[in-house]
Amino acid sequence: MKLVHISDIHLTVPGERMGGLDPHRRFAQALQEVRLRHQDADRIIVTGDLTHWGEPQAYATLKEALVDLPCPVRLLMGNHDDRASFLSAFPDQPRDENGYVNYAEDLDGTRLIYLDTTAPRTHAGHFGADRIVWLDAQLQGCTHARLFMHHNVMTLGQPAEDKIALVEADRPAFAALLKRHAAKIEYLHFGHIHAICTGTYCGIPFASVRSTGNQSLPDFTETELLHGGPMAPSFAIIEASEDMTVIYDIPFTWDGPVFSSGTGWEDWAKPVAAE
Repeated sequence: MKLVHISDIHLTVPGERMGGLDPHRRFAQALQEVRLRHQDADRIIVTGDLTHWGEPQAYATLKEALVDLPCPVRLLMGNHDDRASFLSAFPDQPRDENGYVNYAEDLDGTRLIYLDTTAPRTHAGHFGADRIVWLDAQLQGCTHARLFMHHNVMTLGQPAEDKIALVEADRPAFAALLKRHAAKIEYLHFGHIHAICTGTYCGIPFASVRSTGNQSLPDFTETELLHGGPMAPSFAIIEASEDMTVIYDIPFTWDGPVFSSGTGWEDWAKPVAAE
């Protein structure tokens, strides 16, 4: 199973920039890289912050961009998104009985579970009791699962960033659920932090992915401000099988030289100066 993990595309009304960048151009570059080099992908998963200000025109532009792709696309809500505007643009989008954009599908024996961790007018993550019940039912009904979401459900040791992780009130129930189902959850995948971060939580490995726009600069002392800049973007390729996960970081805006070399020992021998 090959999955393309893209996050934090932050689309605007066309013509408006975000953080000094054109988010539409960046997203188009990412999708073109998928078209050219990852035609064997099974899913493209965009884990939220689909737009920057939640505007209908931004969602309409997103819909227009998702054409001529090699596989289905799965879209998730982020803290910058507006659920109502998103559903107006994507009326066929699956959601749970409470109206959250929580949904799941089975692929190659694994249940891919897409979570809605957002709440109105807050950048922090939320996943209350009603969403926990839904997720618990999804996990009970499968033997292998991967969870995709926008927010990190654990704190990451960055005081300012951790203020907009899953809210403290919702963490115990989420952690308890993960521990109950840890044997079948293969990975947690998320965005939100605009950086690559890997580790384990409740015995389950996790990995985040960079944004297609601005990247964050991790700060382990700052308590109030988030730092970042227009550094090089990337997305992730997830190669998953029954007993292995490999995640590649894919830069997609590099236009400089590419050097090739062989893999034999002599291919890397120091050149001998001519006498």
